[in-house]
Amino acid sequence: QVQLVESGGGLVQPGGSLRLSCAASGTIFKLYAMGWYRQAPGKQRDLVAVIGSGGSTNYADSVKGRFTISRDNAKNTAYLQMNSLKPEDTAVYYCKIYLATPAWGQGTQVTVSS
Repeated sequence: QVQLVESGGGLVQPGGSLRLSCAASGTIFKLYAMGWYRQAPGKQRDLVAVIGSGGSTNYADSVKGRFTISRDNAKNTAYLQMNSLKPEDTAVYYCKIYLATPAWGQGTQVTVSS
């Protein structure tokens, strides 16, 4: 059974940085694309960034130039480096693995506030 566990969320001031991690188990991680999504209170869950099995990346316009998605196949882990954080980045962040039946992590809270 596939499991995804996110970590690295927290409270940060505007302009600060955080790195989220998503550790996968129960599957051949390197074969699948990974994505990061976020959901703010009262809003839908939106795609933030995606990385393919070969390392290609794509980002939402709102985070381009500030966020970087990466993966370490040896550690079965995907990352989201978030720089120049803004209050509007506040949300629960989820990782997703694009299996035939996609799987999600439990989410990690990111709060950007002074």
